[in-house]
Amino acid sequence: MPPRVTTELPSDLPAAIRRAKAQLRERVGDVAGTLGEVEAAIRAEVVAVVAEREARHELFPIVRFADVVAGAVPENTIASIRRRGCAVVRGTFPRARAEQWNRQMAAYLDDNHFAERYKGPADDVFGSLASGRPQIYGVYWSKPQMEARQADSMVAVRSFLNSFWRHESAGRKWFDPTRDTAYPDRIRRREPGSPSLGLSPHTDNGSIERWLLPAYQEVFRHVFSGRWRDYDAWDAAHRAEIHEFPSTVMCSAFRTFQGWTALSDMRPTDGVLHVVPVPSAMAYVLLRALQDDVADDDLCGAVNGHALPISGKWHAVLLPALSPIPAVEPGDTVWWHCDLIHCVADDSTRERWGNVMYIPSSPYCEKNAVYAAACGQAFLAGVSPSDFAPEDYEVSWTGRATVADLNPVGRKQLGLESW
Repeated sequence: MPPRVTTELPSDLPAAIRRAKAQLRERVGDVAGTLGEVEAAIRAEVVAVVAEREARHELFPIVRFADVVAGAVPENTIASIRRRGCAVVRGTFPRARAEQWNRQMAAYLDDNHFAERYKGPADDVFGSLASGRPQIYGVYWSKPQMEARQADSMVAVRSFLNSFWRHESAGRKWFDPTRDTAYPDRIRRREPGSPSLGLSPHTDNGSIERWLLPAYQEVFRHVFSGRWRDYDAWDAAHRAEIHEFPSTVMCSAFRTFQGWTALSDMRPTDGVLHVVPVPSAMAYVLLRALQDDVADDDLCGAVNGHALPISGKWHAVLLPALSPIPAVEPGDTVWWHCDLIHCVADDSTRERWGNVMYIPSSPYCEKNAVYAAACGQAFLAGVSPSDFAPEDYEVSWTGRATVADLNPVGRKQLGLESW
């Protein structure tokens, strides 16, 4: 199995944070003035988001899958996705197929007595967040999940989404937007009237790494040099060179978009995903931690091994923009830029399930290929992928997907067959 690539955590982390902040402050120069400029720009975007939401305009751009296939997505929709960093793709899968997957998933869990064997949340990725955890289960290798990941329609949607990124620059090709690798993730099943809480605002893909790692400093080089207007949230340069500090919640892949596939009907009031639809907001988050009112060994609450929290204490300017996804039905897919601030609302309907399969877009690059190959070996053994806690529920489960259930794309996605 390919080794898991990580970056060694500094032995004296507070000292490392102090050094990094001092160096970054020197690079930025006028930290307070630069943040003031960024904040003014972000406030304008937040005001626009709130106004659109109050006017009942759709903040999540909606794309018809048929238009993706035909190469006929309207230009104004493309511009909206670029501005907002998120999208819903209607009809990625036929409703009947998604509903069948939902039934198959329920049977898979029931047949293998998951409810009796469930150990509860196995990691502490959200330990620093105010709200709790929804019902996210460490199940990765069901037939519905494997079928959805390798489906031609999913490949087409991810290729479309990857096209928003600048994948070549400085004479280098950072990733191949036309090829997929697998990033096997979990499922969520929220029962009607579920009392469980959601997730507080946060971002994934590293927390303290965003300030400490040289590769991340290169990703945000324009922000950290004081030339924040040159920062492009869609530039993939150096993102595939990031290797996070080891923990049970790290991400070993570069995901252009995080995403999930709906297996049930959901409405905006059903305790669903909310996002701050401003991809450039990360510039504000990064510079906020360098201000004088933040302790020199503090990064606005960011700690290793947790999602990066976005809080009212430090980031109040951003939170009014938190907006829910539109109504979705089985077979729709929901996508958000890998740096987008997001949360899951605490509310839950008493009428509907809220069931999804988490399937992001992780295009082919060396970093992703290495992790995908490790996932291929985990698939063969039925164990949890190494980015997740080793719950290993499915090792002896009946009905688990096998190599015989994979098509050529599925085998390539898992490194079981060469591209």
